[in-house]
Amino acid sequence: MYVKNYMTTNLIVIGPEASMIDANDLMKQHNINRLPVVENERLVGLITRSIIAENSPSGATSLSKFELNYLLDKTKVKDIMEKQVIQISPDHLLEEAAVIMRNSNIGVLVVSENNQIKGIITDKDIFRAFADISGYNIPGSSVVVEVQQDRRGVIEEIGDALLESDSNLTNLVVYHTEDGIRVVIHIDSDNPSDLVEKLKNRNLIVNSVQVKEME
Repeated sequence: MYVKNYMTTNLIVIGPEASMIDANDLMKQHNINRLPVVENERLVGLITRSIIAENSPSGATSLSKFELNYLLDKTKVKDIMEKQVIQISPDHLLEEAAVIMRNSNIGVLVVSENNQIKGIITDKDIFRAFADISGYNIPGSSVVVEVQQDRRGVIEEIGDALLESDSNLTNLVVYHTEDGIRVVIHIDSDNPSDLVEKLKNRNLIVNSVQVKEME
């Protein structure tokens, strides 16, 4: 899966000369937490609700409401925005986006190509992609096979079991663990008993079976 498959492209953006109040109101209006800051169609920064909160007077301020609004209106987006915005290409793999977010302790990456902003991808988008890849949202059955020692031919054996049981594979994910590998097989049937039997006949350990009923 690529970043471009899960990024948000219908972006709400703001200019650097807009006020902090404008940015806050725009995020509230569209129920979003961040705004790319764009000038002359180029990304120049990023502003978030947390940045606005950090730069707003505390509740204990002695300023009047008029003075407070005046101060917030005078504070420009360019004065408080994050200027060092980490970016990624739309053709990069989702795994790379996830690693960059984890290592940088951030929840969003701006997606750009040839210095042009194409979208954003968030940690929630990564979670959604993981659910899609695993087949969690698809009705059917997930069969978890534990292979204590990684060896050649395991996937072929699983394929033969799928064929013999006439099971239609929708998703397959392989995890490497300290004890070997874990293979999660998702089929579009709510009765995986025949597949489980064929797997066990090949001395494959079926650790668990989860069924999501068809709607």
